[in-house]
Amino acid sequence: MIPSSAKRMASFYSAVKTPMMPKDALKNKVALVTGGATGLGKAMTEMFLKCGASACIMSRSEDTLKQAAAELQEKTGGKVVYYAADVRDPTKVSDAVSHCVAELGLPNIVVNNAAGNFIAPSERLSPNAFKTIVDIVLIGTANVTLDVRCPPVQILWGKELIAAKQPASFLAISATYTNHGSGYVVPSASAKSGVETLYQSLASEWTKYGMRFNVISPGAIPTKGAFSRLDPAGLFKEQIDLLGPPNWRTGEPEELANLATYVVSDFASWLNGEVIRLDGGMMSYIAAEFNQLSKVDSEQWDAMEKMIRSTKGS
Repeated sequence: MIPSSAKRMASFYSAVKTPMMPKDALKNKVALVTGGATGLGKAMTEMFLKCGASACIMSRSEDTLKQAAAELQEKTGGKVVYYAADVRDPTKVSDAVSHCVAELGLPNIVVNNAAGNFIAPSERLSPNAFKTIVDIVLIGTANVTLDVRCPPVQILWGKELIAAKQPASFLAISATYTNHGSGYVVPSASAKSGVETLYQSLASEWTKYGMRFNVISPGAIPTKGAFSRLDPAGLFKEQIDLLGPPNWRTGEPEELANLATYVVSDFASWLNGEVIRLDGGMMSYIAAEFNQLSKVDSEQWDAMEKMIRSTKGS
């Protein structure tokens, strides 16, 4: 029989997957979500729809977008449109924005979730491999977020919203390794650090236009697409079991989606320029060597206490 205390602890650390926000929290809002057809982007889009928004999802695969839009509409009853575009291409981004505006109107919510990442020793990276990740993550985010001009001159998000005097909430999805760096994902760490700085900078500059810029920095949330490149051999969980705290677990897409829904909603109107870490305390835990003492049992503590007490002088 499982002790009641253990059951309470398991419940405390388990994921709640139902919407936490009111069903009309995003009523009459239009959301544009890059990378919205799969994984975390799809999960966020679904939660936005459940809370009253309509959505335009973007990714490179039209077939995947078409299938995702149909699934999301059937599941939520919300309106979903889509446009196949590579965020690295300003012209395609312009076309996608125009499609969103024509079908749904100017967005109130812009989520930069499109990403590229894979594990590799840095000495094996080609210049093109490094550039590809930076172009998707950093330049792609800038293409969607900022005023973009290309022949013929086209004005996109930032100034289009400014001209319309429409407030908007921008959200970017980052990673926990940006501030401290991480081996084997150096292009991603570099690019996502740039995204965080971009958003914190615009939070200061464009708040006068009624725009908010925030970032969510999630820990490990296994999704099929991302983890096929980040953990192809399935070794990640084994390493986490060795290094992680006793009650740590990987995250669920719905947990990120719930937080994202709050952040982009009017309930968070005073939240601006923040990077919110969502990782179950994992980053804090591995940051200091003494946290590994959580694996020491009571008898070992007794023995160490006697040793400490018996130590004389300095």
